Amino acid sequence: MSLPDFLIIGSMKCGTSTLQTQLAAQTNIYMTTPKEPNFFSDDAIYANGLDWYKGLFAGAKPYDLKGEASTHYTKLPTYPDCIDRMSKVLDSPKLIYMIRDPIARAVSHYIHEWTMGEMSGDIEAAFKKHPELIAYGQYAMQIEPYIKKFGRDRILLTSLENLKSDPHGTLTEIGRFLEIERPLIWQSEMARVNASAKRMRRIPLQALLLSNPIATKIRRTLVPRSIRDWIKSGHHMSERPQLSSELSQRLEAVFAEDRVKLQKLFPSYDGLERGYRFSCK
Repeated sequence: MSLPDFLIIGSMKCGTSTLQTQLAAQTNIYMTTPKEPNFFSDDAIYANGLDWYKGLFAGAKPYDLKGEASTHYTKLPTYPDCIDRMSKVLDSPKLIYMIRDPIARAVSHYIHEWTMGEMSGDIEAAFKKHPELIAYGQYAMQIEPYIKKFGRDRILLTSLENLKSDPHGTLTEIGRFLEIERPLIWQSEMARVNASAKRMRRIPLQALLLSNPIATKIRRTLVPRSIRDWIKSGHHMSERPQLSSELSQRLEAVFAEDRVKLQKLFPSYDGLERGYRFSCK
């Protein structure tokens, strides 16, 4: 059937794009385009129907292992229906859940939303206004419903820290989980995906005003370089935002409590000490 054998279900800003790209480069693994279908989470996409979703896997060869990666699947409470929808279509999918230091994840989340124009103001104000910056990093809360629905043995917990420190070993572990007999080969020449080298904020009509070659030529001809640089500086995040000590302490308390729950859910997982940079005692 044209349905996935496994799903990378999150978390956002934890290396899922890099993992998806590496898996897509392997022999007999088929990953969807787009990378994030978000079929089971987003109402408008789910309304396209199951045949639309199956069509995403139509290009797979008969013996390909099929997968997709949608971080929206672990974004409670934003998308509350996705597990029920998934269970009606997939009997016992294998699920890969990637995490990272939750405070670093939250900061990267804010940077992403800032560049997309979805969040504005400084990072302290953003944490007050957008509770999802914290919620999406409460990994135990996000993954426990999947354990209850599909069973812990159907879920592989790994992390961005593992992927960085031991990419070959992490990919080998994933291959074992997916029951792939041949070794998976890490493509070291492939650049890490989603690195925010340029944190440039998007603006309305960006494709027309900035990405259009004709508009670029006119802008460079009529607008002095000094003015162009001044305008650009207002849409560029030159440094990674820093959290106040008060906010850091509050986040550490929330995430430390969640970490204890996550360890109980995955007692054999030994990567939490490496992934949480702050004390969780």
